[in-house]
Amino acid sequence: MRLFEAIMDANHRAVAGDKSAGLRLEDYAGELPVIALTCVDPRLNALLPQALDLPGDQFIWLRNAGNIITGPLSSTMRSLALACAVKGGREIVILGHTDCQVCKTTTMVLLEKLKELGVERHLLPENLNEFFGMFASERQNVVKACEIVRHSPLIGANIPVQGFVMDIATGKLEWIVNGYQSLPAKAGRLSEIAQAAGQTADALKSLASFNLGEMKFPETKIGDLAAKAAEALLPQAARLNVKPPPAPPVIPRAAKS
Repeated sequence: MRLFEAIMDANHRAVAGDKSAGLRLEDYAGELPVIALTCVDPRLNALLPQALDLPGDQFIWLRNAGNIITGPLSSTMRSLALACAVKGGREIVILGHTDCQVCKTTTMVLLEKLKELGVERHLLPENLNEFFGMFASERQNVVKACEIVRHSPLIGANIPVQGFVMDIATGKLEWIVNGYQSLPAKAGRLSEIAQAAGQTADALKSLASFNLGEMKFPETKIGDLAAKAAEALLPQAARLNVKPPPAPPVIPRAAKS
């Protein structure tokens, strides 16, 4: 059983009232710590550690409004990459939650609220939805974020990227993106890229050993070829009543002295 399989099992048993539900952290030392990207909703402060059943020193908690990732090289991706490289994060989980206020906020409502804060429309980017990463479904937002992380050049191929949505009322987790299943596919894509690179290198090596002196060119003169082509066109030109261009003159060879 992998780490998040055990987390799911313990979470569902705990929500059902099993007081003995929990993790044996020593069984998953190679998969810890976990990097968790969540929303800034304060209701998560006490709920998330219980839902994951991980001690504070075993998960690196990153937060932004709506657990949104806007691009593979965004500032949030930079933080995730640093958490893996510097803090030793072994797995990434994008964790959304139900009743997300960012999800419920439309572009017009956002503009009104920003205006109340003194932020005028002309000071904002033209495409607000793209800039703020607005979304209409907590689940789709998590799926999109996982796709961006999984294909980001900043994240290693051996880092599983999980996607969860948590019920904000009960703490029950719903696993919607299984990062373990996507690992072979990503590794396969990287292998294909490496293989293609190797084939290209072999082709370049063969070009490097190419000897122009070994090529054989026809000894027929260009003037002779042009004359023969003009002769071949005569029947077709006569049938179409078109006068073909005259054959180029054959320049005699210079007499040897």
